[in-house]
Amino acid sequence: MDRKNPVAVVTGVGPGTGAAIARRFAREGYSVAMLARNRERLAALERDIPNSHAYQCDVTDEAQLDATIDAIGRELGTPKVLVHNAVGGAFGNFMEIDPKVLDQNFQVNTMALLYLARRLAPAMVAAGEGAIIASGNTSALRGKASFAGFAPTKAAQRILAESMARDLGPKGVHVAYVLIDAVIDLEWTRKRFPDAPKEFFITPAAIADEVWHVAHQDRCAWSFNVEIRPFRETW
Repeated sequence: MDRKNPVAVVTGVGPGTGAAIARRFAREGYSVAMLARNRERLAALERDIPNSHAYQCDVTDEAQLDATIDAIGRELGTPKVLVHNAVGGAFGNFMEIDPKVLDQNFQVNTMALLYLARRLAPAMVAAGEGAIIASGNTSALRGKASFAGFAPTKAAQRILAESMARDLGPKGVHVAYVLIDAVIDLEWTRKRFPDAPKEFFITPAAIADEVWHVAHQDRCAWSFNVEIRPFRETW
């Protein structure tokens, strides 16, 4: 491994969006640290994606995060990009959900972003460059009845990211929120919507392309709120 390669940290790496983001950054010459809880799935992706590196980690556990970030620094180098793609979700109205589930989703979606940024942003500020991107969805903007266990945590995540952007932007660190207003093309979503046309879905690779673009925007034209959706999506 060439320690001169820039380092990207991607959380929530599974077979869909997370893997696509890791693959996109690795293809462009990054050493990619892939974080997730599932060791076997990470190991398979590590074998499949050149220049990727698996780190089993629960992003809600600060002790695990500290150990993982220390290992990334020793083995790969100081991260230049963070993509917080890990997500916790649940369906149900406010009477149906278990309050503990809402709290757990808050830990994954919002607190983990805080934990990660507090650990990685100082080095980015010192270097005068870097990018922190959170992957969001429409629940960050509206609270539908059946999303009571999820939407509040994504709204909080977006506001936290905005607060970080206002603080870190003048210091040279780009913070952005990529809001995915679409059904992602995955095996389980295809089964849920078996009659939907191809245009109904957004592909993980297309999401990864936009995340890559946002992470490398010219600093004279930085975005914060970035919304992406299929051309036939009603909004």
